[in-house]
Amino acid sequence: MAIIGASETSSVGHLPNYSMLQLHAEAARLALDDAGLTFDDVDGLATAGATPAQLTEYFNIMPHWIDGTSVGGGSFLMHVSHAVAAIQAGHCNVALITHGESGRSRVGINNSHSGPSTIAGQFELPYGVWGPPSMFSIPIVRHMHEYGTTEEQLASVAVATRQWANLNPRAMMRDLISVDDVLKSRLIAWPLHLLNCCLVTDGGGALVLVGEEIAHEFAKEPVWVLGRGETTSHMNISMMEDMSSWTAAKQTGNDAFAIAEVTHNDIQHAMLYDAFTHVPIYALEGLGFVNPGEGGPYFAEGHTAPGGNFPVNTNGGGLSYTHTGMYGMFAIQESVTQLRGEAEQRQVDDLEISLVHAPAGMFSGTATLILGNK
Repeated sequence: MAIIGASETSSVGHLPNYSMLQLHAEAARLALDDAGLTFDDVDGLATAGATPAQLTEYFNIMPHWIDGTSVGGGSFLMHVSHAVAAIQAGHCNVALITHGESGRSRVGINNSHSGPSTIAGQFELPYGVWGPPSMFSIPIVRHMHEYGTTEEQLASVAVATRQWANLNPRAMMRDLISVDDVLKSRLIAWPLHLLNCCLVTDGGGALVLVGEEIAHEFAKEPVWVLGRGETTSHMNISMMEDMSSWTAAKQTGNDAFAIAEVTHNDIQHAMLYDAFTHVPIYALEGLGFVNPGEGGPYFAEGHTAPGGNFPVNTNGGGLSYTHTGMYGMFAIQESVTQLRGEAEQRQVDDLEISLVHAPAGMFSGTATLILGNK
């Protein structure tokens, strides 16, 4: 199966004049334009945040297949997997996957919360574990204890990512920063400082997938879905099997590599979800690119930055490009952009295979995609 249409909203960042549904709609229209299609051609729809019913009404369509899987930032990677399966099974021919989120302006969003009757409401919230910074920061301390990971190594992730953002005119934060800048920025939840944390923005993106038999009929060369993996294992951060490693990433990575029939040496580029600076470190280790405890030094040595041997988060990531709340769609978009050779100053030379990886919830699970242009 192949991605034959891809686009983000015309701008990302602070968009108070857009509602959530408008962000979905603009991204969808632009992705369909990219593929040379219209809403009338769509017979499959997947989304998160908004419900499929909200979008089918807004788009005035009645698809044969829908998917409302919503498990956080990795939802859209899962949607790609599900769309592949749906097309293979004959449930639809043209699958549209949309994302739109007014994460900063909060216009027309679907509100949700963990009430007192939920597990989190009973066993985490009363003890001050609330919100992504406090939830995500808990495992870091264990990683630091187990492997000697330092605050400077965490900061180096933000530094490398900002170097890529400096090459991306759409990035919200483009000024270069140093390790000292990160460590001197405002403390949020130790060891996370402000510059260890992702942006909070508005924006959206959309993808169009079709089957292999018609993938070459469109204006741009297809981006092939070579491998996939997905899982969830728990809900609350306190229930992580091992706080010093990302167990779920091992499973989804192994699944994706097995389906794609490639090895780590074949991966030339990666988009690793970066809600906070330690998340790409955990991903790099969990996916098997480096051994446990080697992720921090790997980033600190500059391997992932421009000029390094393994480009990671080349759009500037959630740390410097944009992060609407569920970032996974933008990670896929950058892989597609790179594989199409459309990334301009930040283009990775001779790229054929890219990996995308994102969490489901607060380290609650993961999704992995391997994409290629051959």
